[in-house]
Amino acid sequence: MASFRRLLPLCPSLTRTSFSPYVHEVGFEANGRGYSGIPSSGQTVSKFEEGIKQAEADNLEVSDDIGKIRRDFDAAKRSFLKIPEALKGMPKMNPEGLYANRGIRLDLIQVYGFDYDFTLAHYSANLQSLIYDLAKEHMVNEFRYPEACMSFKYDPYFPIRGLYYDRQNGCLLKLDFFGSIEPEGCFYGRRQLSEKEIEEIYGTRHIGRDQARKLVSLMDFFCFSEACLIADIVQYFIDAKLEFDACYLYEDVNRAIHHVHRSGLVHRGILSDPHRYLVKNGQLLCFLRMLKKKGKKLFLLTNSPYYFVDGGMQFMLEDSLGNKDSWRELFDVVIANANKPEFYTSERSFRCYDTEKDTLAFTKVDRFLENKIYYHGSLKSFLQITKWKGPEVIYFGDHLFSDLRGPSKAGWRTAAIIHELENEIRIQNEDSYRFEQAKFHILQELLGRLHATVSSSKRSDAFKLLMDELNEERQKARCMMKRMFNRSFGATFLTDKGQESAFAYHIHQYADVYTSKPENFLFCSPERWLYAPFDVKIMPHHVKVPSSLFKS
Repeated sequence: MASFRRLLPLCPSLTRTSFSPYVHEVGFEANGRGYSGIPSSGQTVSKFEEGIKQAEADNLEVSDDIGKIRRDFDAAKRSFLKIPEALKGMPKMNPEGLYANRGIRLDLIQVYGFDYDFTLAHYSANLQSLIYDLAKEHMVNEFRYPEACMSFKYDPYFPIRGLYYDRQNGCLLKLDFFGSIEPEGCFYGRRQLSEKEIEEIYGTRHIGRDQARKLVSLMDFFCFSEACLIADIVQYFIDAKLEFDACYLYEDVNRAIHHVHRSGLVHRGILSDPHRYLVKNGQLLCFLRMLKKKGKKLFLLTNSPYYFVDGGMQFMLEDSLGNKDSWRELFDVVIANANKPEFYTSERSFRCYDTEKDTLAFTKVDRFLENKIYYHGSLKSFLQITKWKGPEVIYFGDHLFSDLRGPSKAGWRTAAIIHELENEIRIQNEDSYRFEQAKFHILQELLGRLHATVSSSKRSDAFKLLMDELNEERQKARCMMKRMFNRSFGATFLTDKGQESAFAYHIHQYADVYTSKPENFLFCSPERWLYAPFDVKIMPHHVKVPSSLFKS
């Protein structure tokens, strides 16, 4: 304001008491009338002063707005000293609950289908280390990777499910629901990249269509060891200052992981020490028997070989099954080596498997016989033989693409089994997490108000100081929420801001219902109607903590 006043004496048009006679003369002669449209010096000064007064009023109003936001921020910080009673009284979500994205009437479901690995079979945390070690050995021995890679150890605290690997740039990415990179969710090797580095690589945090084609998703339960091995090898090449192609590296790791499974190495490793890798599960047997008692049809559809499924099922259910009972009696159809997801689109024929001779029969399969095992096949043949209609079938699986995308497109109902769900819901139920989430929302609101108050060209020192303080507090709340889940990538279903992740998007897209394990359905009547809540927040198990809990 003072600067405007200092400029005032320097303006010649405002220091003169009248216009020059020459100007008046020329104007009169030229137009036949005086310059009545030109304001007098007094009028000009008056308008200028009015502008100054208006600017002063605007600045005063802005200062008042900033002052009010500052007072609200100070009041919020005082409220942050303790957890509000209203927050403690908020309802808790059930870690073992059933969460519907779309309504399902279970009384209309007559057929229950199941994947085996990570669906019927529950594994301990030791399995990821086994897969990781077998894959790195294959890469050193067969692909001639440096011997130093043999010293790598699986880190259970680094990866989460639902990451993406950039085959062009070699980065592991966590994306949000709308396909943008999380600010702290981009790793090159084991180093987290800054937002500036992310922008240098990608131009923006949002992944465009062309960039998305270069990404591969890591969505199943085996992806933990894969993501960790990719990051460790990238880091080794960086530290050793060795040039490498990020695409070739991914292809080698992926081939090694697939070899571990297809060669049977991991299957034999698990069966050689089932107590170390498999979790016994009596509730599963109760659930399957309950379905049979209700007259439901059951089938098992897995990519694993029969000997592996048989060994695992016997171990998991041996304490619950009678001596003369067999797990196979629980299922109307058992299909192994199904080769999903091609199973859903191919026209491959079924083959009957001889469990005694370990051979495949040559006779045509046009019906499924009791107590027989079948290999290969296709969805088309399966439906022709069983006559089961799509909407009356529900299929349980852990892999969003291999297990659920095909059945979903075929008209089956789908149930996603996400073991991490239980732990994530327990954390979200804790007052400490909800407290940080509410703090984050308050700070977000205050920042929004602050940015809406002042244009970028009129930001004062008071504005900048307040904005820095708000951003600092918001960052603290975001980091606190992230560290409660995973120190590197945070939660599986959520971003650091408490919004849904890209993994949550795929669950929402391909799963009619999701839960942590199939036997959670044991506590739900087969005649029940599962419905999506009317106030659904994209993912039904999420509780959004409102900032209003801190307001009196």
